[in-house]
Amino acid sequence: MPDTLDQLRSVCDGCHACPLADSRTKMVFGVGNPQADLMFVGEAPGGDEDKTGIPFVGLAGQLLDKYLFAVDIPRESVYIANILKCRPPHNRDPFPAEEDACIGYLRDQVRLIDPKIIVCLGRISANRLIHPDFRISREHGQFVKKGKFLMTAVYHPAALLRDASKKEEMLLDMERIKEQLELLSAKPEG
Repeated sequence: MPDTLDQLRSVCDGCHACPLADSRTKMVFGVGNPQADLMFVGEAPGGDEDKTGIPFVGLAGQLLDKYLFAVDIPRESVYIANILKCRPPHNRDPFPAEEDACIGYLRDQVRLIDPKIIVCLGRISANRLIHPDFRISREHGQFVKKGKFLMTAVYHPAALLRDASKKEEMLLDMERIKEQLELLSAKPEG
């Protein structure tokens, strides 16, 4: 079991547990504050991420940055990762076997970062991390406790690029995330 994010990144770099490793340009590990209280988890890298090796740098990532800025959460204070570390062809949804091959890496990232809040970006991440029947249109912005983590899900920024009518709901969800983060930061640990 890796003891640091650098060790885990090295393990992920050498991973060939599923066929996606054969078609990737770069493995997309995660980025941000390794001691973040707030962690965002998407489903899989897209084309821009595959080229750079950095999650959420394309148009969806730029929109996420705008929401973080709007609620005064510096991007450098959070950690951002995906369930999959390699891009599925044509940005298709991840197959369950691909998620199964990568989920242990995400669990190790969560263990090493130890955030207070985990935010699932979109339905696929929420289905895997919160519960398999999660309905993003009904349950977004609702907090649940899973183990020691407070979890919620918001619309994936890519979905907001396709359907701008949900942007106001996303802002409200992000404001609630900021409130929860402040509440948890104010409480003494233990």
